[in-house]
Amino acid sequence: MEKTVANVALFAALIAVLGIVPNITLGFGVPITAQSLGIMLCGTILGARRGAMAVLVFLLLVALGLPLLSGGRGGLGVFVGPTSGFLFGWVAAAFVTGLIVQKWRQAPLTLVASVASIIGGIGVLYAFGIVGMSVVLGKSLSEATLLVVAFIPGDIAKAIIAGLLTASLARARPASLLSRQGV
Repeated sequence: MEKTVANVALFAALIAVLGIVPNITLGFGVPITAQSLGIMLCGTILGARRGAMAVLVFLLLVALGLPLLSGGRGGLGVFVGPTSGFLFGWVAAAFVTGLIVQKWRQAPLTLVASVASIIGGIGVLYAFGIVGMSVVLGKSLSEATLLVVAFIPGDIAKAIIAGLLTASLARARPASLLSRQGV
C-alpha cells in the first residue's frame, strides 16, 4: 500500500515537472508540452490502475488551483477550456497504455511499451482531446482533428522515448516496473 501511494505521488509529480518544458502555447489554446510523455510513462511503468490513479491525483491538484499545467495554468477553469478533452483523456490514456503493457508479454518490452503508448497515449488521448476541442471551440470533428495533426510526429517521438525508458528501467531495476508484476 505504501509503495503504491509513493509511486502514484512520484508519477503525479513527474507529470507536473514535464509541464515546465517547453512553455509554448499555440494560437488556438493548445500547449506544446512533454506532459503526455508522463502520461505514457504512468501506464507503461505503473500499469493501468496505478497509472490512472497518478493522473487522477495530478488532475485533483490542478483542480485545487495548483499551477501545474503547461504555462502555469491550474484551477477549475482549465476543465472547460480547449484542452479539457485532453485532460479528461489523460486518465483513459494512462489506463489503456498500462493495460496493454500488462497483457502483451510476447514481444520485446521496448516494442510493447512504444506501441501501447501510441495506442493509449496518442489514439485514446486524441479521441478525447478532439471531441473536447470540437465542443469547446464549436468546430466539427474534422476541423478539430486538423488542429491537432501537427502534434502527431512529436507524440510518436514521445511514445518511442516512453518505450525506451520503460525498457531501460526494466533492465536496471526490474522490480520498479509494476506494469509487469501482475499486482
